[in-house]
Amino acid sequence: MANEDPENRVGTKNRGNTNPPSYYSPSYYLDSTETMWTSWLVPMIVVANVGMFVAIMFVNDCPKNNLGFEGNCVAKFLGRFSFEPLRENPLFGPSSSTLEKLGALEWNKVAHGHQGWRLITCIWLHAGVVHLLANMLSLVFIGIRLEQQFGFVLVGAIYLLSGVGGSILSSLFIQRSISVGASGALFGLLGAMLSELLTNWTIYTNKAAALFTLVIIIVINLAVGILPHVDNFAHIGGFLTGFLLGFILLLRPQFGWLERRNLPAGARAISKFTVYQYVFLLVALVLLIAGGTGTAIQRGECKRSLQLVLLPQLCADLKMEL
Repeated sequence: MANEDPENRVGTKNRGNTNPPSYYSPSYYLDSTETMWTSWLVPMIVVANVGMFVAIMFVNDCPKNNLGFEGNCVAKFLGRFSFEPLRENPLFGPSSSTLEKLGALEWNKVAHGHQGWRLITCIWLHAGVVHLLANMLSLVFIGIRLEQQFGFVLVGAIYLLSGVGGSILSSLFIQRSISVGASGALFGLLGAMLSELLTNWTIYTNKAAALFTLVIIIVINLAVGILPHVDNFAHIGGFLTGFLLGFILLLRPQFGWLERRNLPAGARAISKFTVYQYVFLLVALVLLIAGGTGTAIQRGECKRSLQLVLLPQLCADLKMEL
């Protein structure tokens, strides 16, 4: 397992990083007096990820567990927190066995070992200091702005569900190495930003610039996933999940509806949301339900085929958790 991934030599698929979008600012809204939430969830997520990485390194204990076959531990002055040899992990982090022990995503354990919890735990693990810093800096720039705009409940839900969505797609296509990282969740926030822009189109000024900038950012980051040994499946799965959730959770009322109290008596009432906002919401909801239903059906078929000792290849092809 330790030599399966030449990128970091710890057998993990690095889920990459996300460049923070610079366009996302309240100045793009017509309503400049909008109340901003205080961001506390995103900083807590950052602290949790850093704390988890410290715990990983404590468990890893390179001086005790490394036998020296791949070189000496890096930064020995850190004691048991020193990093694995660079030949094994150039990202300055733990070994693949430690990550696997603590909950890294591994298809075989999810599909056949009844360890579906790895779909969530892998989001909180990182392959090294470089991997951790890239993801946490991206989360700060992306997540804080979203949390200020929409609150911790919605942003937290999108972050977690997108991370799981990325993990599911990754587990279906990446089977020979483990995968860790929060990039699926980060791409979910990017996807939610895009759907939020589309569904709240009427309240934006300079729409073309906002859309163009965000699309460029998304394309660049998805292009990074084309590079060898970067887990783009987690990126895509997280992005699609966040994109659909954004249509459902990040609706904004029309500007005219917000000003309804200032309208003269007898003035025509303005609906809270536009027709196309409802259409986007309905389509996204149908797609999410269809995806969940399809997964449940496939799992059921796979279980029945095993029980009847029939169609064993079906289960292998579906690659679903039993």
